[in-house]
Amino acid sequence: MHTFQTLDVILLSLVAAVTWYFYARGQKTKKEAKAVAAQEAEKVPDPDPLWDFDLATATTRNHLYVNKTVRWPYFQTMAHQPMHINDWIEIDKDYEWYLEEKARVIKEKGKVVIDSCPDNDAPCGELMEILVDYLPKRYPTLFEKIDCPGGGIWNKVTGEKLTGLEGKQGVDALMVCSRLVQDDFLMGREREDGQVYFTGGLVAFPGFYLLSKKINKSLRFAHAPVPYFNEKILMSVERTLKRFKPNESFERTSWEIVDDRNLHWHNMADLHSGEKLPAGFHPKDLFFRVDHQTFRKLPRTKGIIFGVHPIMKRLEDLEDSPLVPMLLSKVHAEGDSKLMKVNPFCLPFPALHIADHPCPFQYKAAPLYQDIMMPYLEELTARQIERGLITYVA
Repeated sequence: MHTFQTLDVILLSLVAAVTWYFYARGQKTKKEAKAVAAQEAEKVPDPDPLWDFDLATATTRNHLYVNKTVRWPYFQTMAHQPMHINDWIEIDKDYEWYLEEKARVIKEKGKVVIDSCPDNDAPCGELMEILVDYLPKRYPTLFEKIDCPGGGIWNKVTGEKLTGLEGKQGVDALMVCSRLVQDDFLMGREREDGQVYFTGGLVAFPGFYLLSKKINKSLRFAHAPVPYFNEKILMSVERTLKRFKPNESFERTSWEIVDDRNLHWHNMADLHSGEKLPAGFHPKDLFFRVDHQTFRKLPRTKGIIFGVHPIMKRLEDLEDSPLVPMLLSKVHAEGDSKLMKVNPFCLPFPALHIADHPCPFQYKAAPLYQDIMMPYLEELTARQIERGLITYVA
């Protein structure tokens, strides 16, 4: 009798063990299925091909209106919107000039404009891979994948065939990116302390700052000179950058008035507080710089990619942009003084000073050019009223 009871216990134990095995296996399978489903849900679709793309006449979207670049009331906000994958990389008729200028800046400045922290090297490689995959799909007349050991891409515009790309990381991968698109790429990631840090990138065309002064710095530190950023929008920006998924890319635009087309470093960046543009500087020689900024999360390495494509318009060209001259005038005349004139956050942060020059006092640097620009904006607005592009509002 005792033997039969022992056998019963053994059999029950075996049944329980087998039951638990299949239950656990089923649960694991369910988890794996959910993980696969989540990955599929986060996949970014392929862009639509532009088979009739004409580089000679190509323009970007009109970012003055796409994201309401100039708006009133003007206050510090992220002002972003969802981005369609088609709009990630825009190529225009100045493509070759941008690539030549970028190559010149990289050769002259080196690590000042292109660099990567160790924890950013793998994301650099993934960014390169995504670009190499994206460009032939979006612009099949300009780019073609090369079937060779390590893979490659043929840039039909420049004639370059970039091969042996597999395994490239860090600056080597960023150099490949520099030969493909007009955009700069500032890169970041969340680190163990829960803050988002700038970890590297290729930033040849910043205009007023240098990658070498931002790399390995947290958002809080790097944006300290930006009025209202840390006290009003830092938390929401960090939350957004941590949480958004690879299929939730977004975009925004920013603007500056600048005195030349030197995308890397505008002349006025060297002016000290209290200085102005030289006498005789004509308003037609001012440029309206729009930076189209794109935000993507890399699916494998979770790196955060800040793409920046600077677009330059001469101030006189704004005559054909309804309401923009009037809005620019209003922003400069009535905008918050911290945003337009005085930057109270600059002096306490000497580590942010650029090169050997003191940190500029102005965020938008309006005092440097405002006296020259304002009468001209009034002229442009009057012409728009005469042409019937806008209706005068008192």
